Amino acid sequence: MAVKRNRRKQTVSFDERLQKAAQQAREAARNLPLGPQRESMLRKAEQAETAARISEWLSSPVLHSSK
Repeated sequence: MAVKRNRRKQTVSFDERLQKAAQQAREAARNLPLGPQRESMLRKAEQAETAARISEWLSSPVLHSSK
């Protein structure tokens, strides 16, 4: 018996969701005292921003024009 996956139509682009996640993580980090939790939230924000840049780079027309 196959397991049915829940599928959802995204209304916001992937890049926008990554930017929002980064912004939320930075806001959460501002409310935390110095320590490992704050560093973890800042790292999460940086990772989301990096993922957004990579996604933008991968979808750029420069990569697709070499065909």
